[in-house]
Amino acid sequence: MATRLTGFSKLIITILLLCLIFFGGRYLLQQTEFGKNLMEQAEQSAQEQQANGETNSGSTANSSNSGSNSSESGSATTRNPNDNTLRVQLVTWGGYAPGLYFNEGAQANMRSRFKKEYGFNVDFKLENDLINAMNAWIAGEYDVLVQTADAFPLYTAPDDINSFGPKAFMQVDWSRGGDAIISKRGINNVNDLKGKTIAVAVPSPAQTLLITSLEAAGLKYSDVKVIKTADNLKAAELFRSDEVDAAVVWSPDDILATRDVPGSKILLTTVEQSNIIADIFFAKESFINKNRKMVNDFYEGWMKGLAEINANDGNKTKAAKYLGELNGVSTEDALGMMSVVRWTTHGDNVNFFGLNSGYKGQKGADLYGKMARKFVETGDAEKVAPNWRSVIYTGAVSDAQDALTGSSHAAEKSKVFKPTTQAERTAPAIAAKPVSISFDTGKSALTDNAKTIIDIQFAEVAKAFANTKIRVEGNTDNVGSRALNQKLSEQRARSVANYLQTAYGMDPNRFVIVGNGPDKPTAGCEANQNETCKRANRRTEFQLIAG
Repeated sequence: MATRLTGFSKLIITILLLCLIFFGGRYLLQQTEFGKNLMEQAEQSAQEQQANGETNSGSTANSSNSGSNSSESGSATTRNPNDNTLRVQLVTWGGYAPGLYFNEGAQANMRSRFKKEYGFNVDFKLENDLINAMNAWIAGEYDVLVQTADAFPLYTAPDDINSFGPKAFMQVDWSRGGDAIISKRGINNVNDLKGKTIAVAVPSPAQTLLITSLEAAGLKYSDVKVIKTADNLKAAELFRSDEVDAAVVWSPDDILATRDVPGSKILLTTVEQSNIIADIFFAKESFINKNRKMVNDFYEGWMKGLAEINANDGNKTKAAKYLGELNGVSTEDALGMMSVVRWTTHGDNVNFFGLNSGYKGQKGADLYGKMARKFVETGDAEKVAPNWRSVIYTGAVSDAQDALTGSSHAAEKSKVFKPTTQAERTAPAIAAKPVSISFDTGKSALTDNAKTIIDIQFAEVAKAFANTKIRVEGNTDNVGSRALNQKLSEQRARSVANYLQTAYGMDPNRFVIVGNGPDKPTAGCEANQNETCKRANRRTEFQLIAG
């Protein structure tokens, strides 16, 4: 005979079923991939609805303020005062993995560490067209844009853009193999580029890479014929034709294009010219002033994510997954994108923004100031951009000093070079630059004037090509005995190297010292036939060789 349940028993069973449903549902949502995806979709839908509402209210605000000037409408934007989302533009590049990792993906979401630890959302958007990105930034659709320090003068010089007060607040990375110069048969070093036709994206960091490379060979931008392209991808396409002798390209097009053109080669990359292309983030001065804590916390969170990626291969793979999803590539390909950059730590940022008085390497001010002048020379800018100190915000870096301590946040150490080998004394040079340095007769000590010449004509090159060895070759005329000249030329080369070590903190093993005496005269002056030729033969030559 069946037992009839009492009312109390039914109540207990109902409570148990409700508990089972509640805890089962919570487990499903929090502990399973299906549940997490479901929550993320719901959250994204809510955020989209909120964004649509803000856009509509912003449109109404815009229509009522249609009479305001462009600067005011750009700085005010359509941002709702209650909007707690930082909107960041990215391009297809491996340097942005740390931020995607810390944000748990590109879109704003509840799993984001920026949200959990700092209380604001971050929304990353891929926009490779820099003109579109700039226009959107002016209109207020982005809060933060990407650029490189060398190309930043193109944003700060024009009055219409400068009126928004663009301020660089963070260095993201150094290119370390992501950019390259490729050349066709017969071009074996940078010196061979003289008179050649080169495809270059203009204006872009490709110009900086080429200009600095030419300077390492004692050449000027005007010594080559530049074929301007819209971007580096088009430069690679042009390289495959008969129209150019060389091109500045991105990785992996350096490998792919040289495979397609018989006899061609990769002349150099940012592995050798390791401190020339630095990606930065910048924002409007008005935005930073109104959202200082958000900007500072964005920097701090990014640096925490970077340290975690560097410490753990699993975290690196996770970062690659998010980078791949943003760019529509596999995790494996994203790892390849990440391999050609060095993510810059907090310590690197301290150095880059000039907050470490003892740092003697390449700084943002060096790159920015150099190209601010060069862009005027090349005709890409009408006037020299404002100085570096007026276009940066260092509060984010300074504010994080106490939070970002320890070796994981330390600056990159200078490369440690191995002692000179015999092979390095005659190894092919990447680039060679002759510099006339005057010595007193029979002496090897540097004069103050000689030190100034080294500072102006070679120190910048040495800092840009921080991963290469420097062969310093001393040469003399034929006055006096050969043995004496041989010894004197080596002593003079050693004096030059010693000065660079002392003044710029360079590794002594970085230098390969060679004394040629009178044995390598300048072409056309082999007989030392007049005083002009003798002076030309009394030279010091700087040659960059693979380290």
